[in-house]
Amino acid sequence: MMDATTNTNANHDGKRASRGAMWLRLLTGGAQPSHDWAAVKAVDAILAGQDARYIAVVPDPDNRFPRARNGEVGLVEGWQLARAVQEVVQLDRGAAVKRPIVAIVDVPSQAYGRREEAFGIHQALAGAAGAYAQARQAGHPVIGLVVGLAMSGAFLAHGYQANRLIALDDPNVQVHAMGKASAARVTLRSVEALERLAASVPPMAYDVQSFASLGILWKILQLTNLALPDEQDLALVHGALEAALADILDDPARDLSGRLQGRHRQASRRVRKLLQSEWEAAH
Repeated sequence: MMDATTNTNANHDGKRASRGAMWLRLLTGGAQPSHDWAAVKAVDAILAGQDARYIAVVPDPDNRFPRARNGEVGLVEGWQLARAVQEVVQLDRGAAVKRPIVAIVDVPSQAYGRREEAFGIHQALAGAAGAYAQARQAGHPVIGLVVGLAMSGAFLAHGYQANRLIALDDPNVQVHAMGKASAARVTLRSVEALERLAASVPPMAYDVQSFASLGILWKILQLTNLALPDEQDLALVHGALEAALADILDDPARDLSGRLQGRHRQASRRVRKLLQSEWEAAH
């Protein structure tokens, strides 16, 4: 779990600036959300000439659960994510063309705490992940756009189930199971020692280039102005989303098997091959 004090996107007030909120606004033209939820924003807009649903989790400083005030995915947020996705599945049930879902990812962690554990945050997050998987298996193209932090169970619940994952190439875009301070404590290392280890062990790293080497990212985008994207940057992201949609529609499998082709997934491929051969020999 990410240390709640770890915050690479803080503004001058100490509050976490939300890249997810910014990109949701830019990509949907400022359209109004479908619900009045404070932290989970589901906005219906156009992608490649067809209806699509864009979903982001944003900070809610007034959240009744203190651990979910900086964009974390908590109990309520997990169930709201599930509902936002399941609504789309229900709307397009029986339709020949399924609308795309775009998960805009900027989540520092799941909201961990005693109340969250007692009330079943594992079920809420599993509900969200399951809804995304259900949508993907029902034929909805699901695209994840990582614009900020993609940490721990929050990323598993929001974005990781996407057919295609796109990330911005930026030091503030980080993917990992833990924040650096927490990981250093758990491994009994300093943050500096952890960073040196990450340089030679890609799964321990936080940067998107290392994450891409695991085969999970479909594309990395280099923008000219990450803090305040201009028209060129916005066009680049729109184009990447449209290209991802076309690539999904051209893929007969529509599954996540492409992730096994990463440069550092040789062991995964070998294990699967051995398991397959043993299964076939036994049957």
